[in-house]
Amino acid sequence: MPDFSMQYPVIEIDVMQPLPTVSISARDSGAAFLLRRKGKPVGFWMESLPAGTVLTPQEVARRIVKNARTELLRESIREELLPPANTTRFPMVTVIICTRDRPDKLARCLKSVVALDAATSGCPPAFEILVVDNAPTDGATREAVNAMSRVQYVCEPRPGLNFARNRAMREASGEILAYLDDDVVVDGGWLTSLLAAWADNQDAAAFTGLVLPLQLSTRAQILFECRGGFRRGFRRIRYQGQDLPGNPLYPCGAGIFGTGANMAFRRDVLLRIGGFDEALDTGPPLPGGGDLDIFYRMVRAGYPLVYDPGYLVFHEHRRDMDALGRQYRSWGLGLMAFISKSCRTDHPRRSRFRRLIRWWFLDQLRQLLGSIRGRHAVPAGMLLAEILGGIVGLCGEYGRSLRRTGRIRRWGS
Repeated sequence: MPDFSMQYPVIEIDVMQPLPTVSISARDSGAAFLLRRKGKPVGFWMESLPAGTVLTPQEVARRIVKNARTELLRESIREELLPPANTTRFPMVTVIICTRDRPDKLARCLKSVVALDAATSGCPPAFEILVVDNAPTDGATREAVNAMSRVQYVCEPRPGLNFARNRAMREASGEILAYLDDDVVVDGGWLTSLLAAWADNQDAAAFTGLVLPLQLSTRAQILFECRGGFRRGFRRIRYQGQDLPGNPLYPCGAGIFGTGANMAFRRDVLLRIGGFDEALDTGPPLPGGGDLDIFYRMVRAGYPLVYDPGYLVFHEHRRDMDALGRQYRSWGLGLMAFISKSCRTDHPRRSRFRRLIRWWFLDQLRQLLGSIRGRHAVPAGMLLAEILGGIVGLCGEYGRSLRRTGRIRRWGS
């Protein structure tokens, strides 16, 4: 089990460059390794290591073979056999950041997006940047945007993330809308990887990407990433159709598709299916479910969804245990609110959602029992918070949220 008392530096290694010697300082109790090939991410693993450990290039190579040989082989074959994506005509992209009262995080995110011009080789595609300030309590976000070049600002007074996402959908000019959370930093290949995924899948309506930790400096951050974080693997996956061999809960278990911190959509399709459900992702009463719902509705409507690991962002995980516990509760709450809504609106998939509910609670109870017996790293209290969040979500939270958002619309009209 990892030692959560100290930090894990995130070490990036490109296998096409000479392998480094890795030294673990006295402040560290392990390391996380991000493996790249010609800049493209192909692997990630975490390892508990004693302070003062020195890994030679040969020892680093052995770890690479152990942890990422399949991904490296797959990427080498892909590069050898497949032609590069045809990028002669890029669509217009609007990069959207919905935020509320976090100007420092927003400024960091914006700097990484603005820097893409310099980081993109050749002629960069046209893209605009739009910040939606959601029910702000002061003018700090507007000031942060005004300090940046090429960034547009709009204020959405109705509180709720999906209100902000829908406002961005209406205001944006791009054919593709790329939504980012304000607590992420984009990788240098983020935009070109999104557009390469689009070029290879021009019939796709939704795209998601890899999310890795920006830092692993606290117990809560290391714990969250050890449980899997937001990772969805290092292989491009195209999801299409109403069934997936080997996954009897597909597409109801929409968490497999990605996360709302890093997602993109064709604007015309997003408008066609009615945008985001404003009764989900409403803020503190129901801080989740909106991304699961939009992914599910896209796939159920028959549109392909593509996950691409090169479409990469780095996320600042919750730094303290209390905040992480609230996040776990919100995940249970948001998941079950999404399921409750879907059972109402998608009767043909109702039995599949019921099986998902049963599986989820049994899996959570299994993890809880493992934590109590000392076999699971996640504290029992956090698992209980997630379970209780799920119970609340299942017991009418979506209906309550519909009534709340109805009042907000009347107030804002």
